Order: sequence, then C-alpha cells, then structure tokens
Amino acid sequence: MFDLPKFGNGMCLARMAELLDALAIDRARLTRIAVVVTGSNGKGSTATFCAGIGRAYGLRTGLFTSPHLYRFSERVQVDGAEIGDADLARLISRIETAIAPIAARRSEQFGGFEALFALACLHFQETACEFAVFEAGIGGRYDVTRLVGALTTCITSVDYEHVALLGHSLDLIASDKSDACAAGGTIVYGETCAKLRPHLIEYNRHREVTSRFIRDDIAIGGETATAARQQLDFRFGAYDFPALEIGLQGAFQCNNAAIAVALFLLWLRRVRPGADAAGCEAAVRSGLRQTRWPGRLETIKPDPLTIVDVGHTPDGVRQSLASLTAIQGAEDWILVIGISSDKKADEIASALAPSFTTIICTRAQHKGADAAAIASAVRKANPQADVRLAATVAEAVAMSQRLAAEQKRRVYVAGGLFVAIEYAVVANGGRAEELKFF
Repeated sequence: MFDLPKFGNGMCLARMAELLDALAIDRARLTRIAVVVTGSNGKGSTATFCAGIGRAYGLRTGLFTSPHLYRFSERVQVDGAEIGDADLARLISRIETAIAPIAARRSEQFGGFEALFALACLHFQETACEFAVFEAGIGGRYDVTRLVGALTTCITSVDYEHVALLGHSLDLIASDKSDACAAGGTIVYGETCAKLRPHLIEYNRHREVTSRFIRDDIAIGGETATAARQQLDFRFGAYDFPALEIGLQGAFQCNNAAIAVALFLLWLRRVRPGADAAGCEAAVRSGLRQTRWPGRLETIKPDPLTIVDVGHTPDGVRQSLASLTAIQGAEDWILVIGISSDKKADEIASALAPSFTTIICTRAQHKGADAAAIASAVRKANPQADVRLAATVAEAVAMSQRLAAEQKRRVYVAGGLFVAIEYAVVANGGRAEELKFF
C-alpha cells in the first residue's frame, strides 16, 4: 500500500480538500450519493448492512470500511466486490503523484488512511457509483469522512475510546462523532446514545441537524435470535417492516440493522422522494438477509465449535458475550483472550473473565499486549479460573483446540480485533506473521 504512516501531521482537512481537488473529485456529487457511518462499535456491520440494501435496491454501491481483516482491498468495494489488484496499483500511483507536491508545498505529511480514503472516492467516481457508504476512522470532527459532506449519517454506539483526541466524557465523544454530518442533515443515533439525547439535540440544534434515535423515533421490537437466524420488527414513519431477518449473529446487530435501514430510507427520501415503498421493503429484506461480515461472532470451525469476535472495547465485548451465551449457551467454553496494547486491559478482562473457567491468555502479533499482563488482569477478575499462557497466537490455537477436543468443549476467541483475526488465520492453516495492518 502507501509508503505513509497511518496518520499524517496535525489536522488533515485542508490538505485533504486540496488532494480531492487535485484528483478532480466531484465533491458535490459525492455529497449527493454518500452516507457516513461513525460510532465506537458496530460501524463495519452497519455500513455493510446499508451497502447491502443499496445493492438490493439496484444501485451501483460503493463501500469504504476500516480496518481490513485479511486484505487491504477489503476496505474499498463496489457492489460487494473488492477493488482489483490492477486498479488498486494504478490508483495508488495516481494518488502518490498527486500527494507529493501538496505535501511539499504545505510542509505536511499525509497519512495512509487519508490516502486510502482519497483512493475510495476516486474509485467510486470512476465506477459511477450511485450510492456510497463511508465508515469513519476516528471520531467525526477531524476525520477525513467529514469531507464527504454527507447529509445522512449515524452514530452506531458511543463508548470510551481515543479519549485524548475525542474527549474524556461520552458527551464529548458523541459530539465529535456528530460533526461528521453536514449542516442541515440528519443523524441516526444507536441505542447507547439514548442517555445523551438532551445534550445531542441541543448540540445539533444550531446547525439545523435533525436527531433521530433508535427505539424512540425509530421503533424496533420483536427481536428473536437462534443459532439459525435472527430477526426484528422495524417501524419508522410510514415504513413498517415486520420480521426482518438479518444475516449476522448477535443481539447488538438488531441495533446496527435498524440504523442501516433508517440511513438508507432517509437518504433515498432525500435524493428520490418518489421512491416506491414496496421496492424499498424488498430491498431492505434482501439486503439485511444476505449481509455477511467476517469477525463478528463468526464460526470459523464447527468441530470443536470455534467462534471469534473482533469487539475491542469493554461495551463491545460485553455485548458480544451476552449474545454468544444467549444463542449458544453459557457452558463448556474455553476463552482465548488477547487485548491490544492501547486498549483498557483491566476493563476488557473484567467483562470476559468471570464467565469462563478455563482461560488462555495470548499476545497478538500486531499491537498485542503482553500475555502475562493480560493474565494478571484475568486472575484479578476471576481468581477461580484455570488461567494459562500462550506466548503466541499459534500456541493459543494449538492449546485451545487440543483442550476443546479432549474435554468436549468449545472455543471463544475475544478481547481484540487482531487476536481474533490472527487466530482465525492460524486455525485455518495460515500464518499470523503474513497479515499486514496499518
């Protein structure tokens, strides 16, 4: 990919605007076709649900997400297909050529995430996308996706993350993410934002941004979940869609699916006010049912049953664990836990460890915290557990699979994105060392 650090120098908005102009990106058209998904947890699933609905409606649909799980090309898709190697190489070269004089003139370093966002904008323009879903990186106020100028955005959830940049309270974090929405637009807020409603309504008022909240302005109910399927009832204004089936596991996916539906309907109402209601419902049903997204309570092996989850905040891992036990039961699990070095190990361990009797602590190749430090946090959270150490994810795979086979148990891998993906790769015969992340 780009020979750039993950982030550039300081605030990126001015240099990014210059780069988009240099690439001849039609920003007015980009504003018309795009929605932006922000939030602490659930962004990827929500963005993918929304893109799936757009495709099912018959729109040529772009999807920009981060981080990737296995390949960089996952981050930029059109109609569900990852950008091809030839197009990726060509656009990288074009963007690097455009970046060089801007960086020199401004004496500023671009970041890799900025360059990849520009690549997505260019690819969506070249492929004549009619609808585009952009997942924000960090926050919204200074995130590159603010340059989309989207009039329809969302906050899937709010949790303590990147507090040095976003602020040390949930009010400040939600405010920052809200700024991804352009003046005069609409923001859909997920369930965890409900307690912030009075603050957010006042925060948005003077930019004439409309706030819509799941389970208040947007009604959902009738949620059921089994290992075979999950469904919910959705009602928003004149739209009433009972028994929507969704293709992803986890009770939290009901929140994400409802947000995605509302995002699409709000966008469609703005750009195509005469859209057929029956066509909308068919697209919503098909898009939600057919959505697949790796790493979210994903079964990677049936025997022994092995499930990985990429949740990486305390609230995210709690929600995933609750869904796991509701769908699969709470007994006979072995936990493999790894936590990134920049995350709150004590809180994540406290959210997971009390529910397991056997826990294997390991260190991911990428950004992994020390396994012994994780084990210390785990023992503090659950002194009765049988806690074991695995120096590498490969060792954790071998140990957990052996124990599960011998004891007729199941394996749950959680605590961080990188440990979950590395475990999935190794368990399927790959090497964690070959994965490349920003």
